[in-house]
Amino acid sequence: MTRRYELTDRQFALVETVLTQPKKTRRGRPRRDDRLMLNGIFWVLCSGAAWRDLPERFGPWQTVYDRYRRWSDDGTIDRMLHLLQLRLLDDGTIDLETWFVDSTTVRASRAAAGAKKKARS
Repeated sequence: MTRRYELTDRQFALVETVLTQPKKTRRGRPRRDDRLMLNGIFWVLCSGAAWRDLPERFGPWQTVYDRYRRWSDDGTIDRMLHLLQLRLLDDGTIDLETWFVDSTTVRASRAAAGAKKKARS
């Protein structure tokens, strides 16, 4: 049974090939499992919690955050998304005409930003 925000075996198998394989070195600490790190990243991104609030079962939050930054910077996350989009396109479960990002802006009143309200006369 998988927990909330964690990948099943089938889901992880789809993206496993994109993850960089560690170099075989005998120095330092053993590398943390990619699947555990990915599950930790999903937990933070989906729950909206701060990195410091990451449950201990994922390991130190700094390690998970470091892996997230590394994968973001080297394009691993982009490659995963591209691979998944291609898979959905092949399966016929995605329509590229409906992909969009919604950016809604809500203007707050001046009082919400800390300004004093004007007295009504």
